[in-house]
Amino acid sequence: MTRTRKTLTAVAATAAGTLIVTGTIMSRHAASPGSGSTPPTPSASQRTPGSAGSGSADPGVVPMEVEETTLLTAVMNAPEFAGFGNLVFPFPERITGDMTIAEVARLLPYHSNIDPARVAGTVNDMLARARDGALTFHPVYTDAEISADPAKADVGLFFFHGQASAPFAIIAPGGGFSYVGSIHEGFPYAQAVTDHGYHAFVLSYRTGDGGQPAAEDLAAAIDYVFTNAETLGVDTNGYALWGSSAGARMAANLGSLGTAAFGRTDRPRPATVVMAYTGHSVTGNDPATFAVVGENDAVAPPGVMRERIERLKAAGVDTELHVYPGVGHGFGLGTGTAAEGWVNDALAFWDAHRP
Repeated sequence: MTRTRKTLTAVAATAAGTLIVTGTIMSRHAASPGSGSTPPTPSASQRTPGSAGSGSADPGVVPMEVEETTLLTAVMNAPEFAGFGNLVFPFPERITGDMTIAEVARLLPYHSNIDPARVAGTVNDMLARARDGALTFHPVYTDAEISADPAKADVGLFFFHGQASAPFAIIAPGGGFSYVGSIHEGFPYAQAVTDHGYHAFVLSYRTGDGGQPAAEDLAAAIDYVFTNAETLGVDTNGYALWGSSAGARMAANLGSLGTAAFGRTDRPRPATVVMAYTGHSVTGNDPATFAVVGENDAVAPPGVMRERIERLKAAGVDTELHVYPGVGHGFGLGTGTAAEGWVNDALAFWDAHRP
């Protein structure tokens, strides 16, 4: 392993306020381990803000082209993902050396409509972005916070870069608070958001404990982006929170209750919350809400979602609900189903509610 020194200003939020530390930090550049092994979890110091694997590829090495037969460990060990490759797929500890992209659905038990060919396309897009410096990873907790709670070492943001000074969305994938399904309903959403010209962050968060740690992680992520907005090149006005299933509950809670309710600096509420297949209680301080659900969803029944959206509307909240026939829970982009194209509708709703 080699480490390249990189001088920048690291800005970290603390419970007492904002700590700004200017100095030299370490950016991890690791030689790729064998493709049959799961990459080790890097330490906090190896996950420096803005890390993007090994940067530009060796001109003598042909970039990886991921197919359905590609080993998951080969993707996780790709030099473009150095330092965060173990966060690309859920349940990295369950991934064996012979598992391929074609088997990724085994890691997504609460999700549906999983097409290995589309998963391969998602990963290829991410690899290309990382090589171009358009996909970077940013831990959201300080070393001191991680030392106090080592589980926070895996919390961070995959930053899909949009146009300069564009607004941003933070995307919280679902997984029943038992895993983080970024590969199905995090990274594909982010690609759509950046195709629209905006910035997108996909949150890797802590699981378990009824979702409380996950909500705290989303609050920390919002705080991180606001603290580092100038360095990241994002516009904080009119940002959006997106989430699916458990992630939608996180987005709705932060949209309605705010970051201060979860122990962080009080930041402005989002202009829009985009919720896929989950409900939300009315608080009286709720942002504009766009929601989607499948007609056959047994986890988040459409009747329950309709009722809650109607309550938001009755409270004066601008809402939009789409119910798609023949679709169940966890459909992601909904490609090939009645839900296909919903992300474009969500983007139009967000645009209409930006200041």
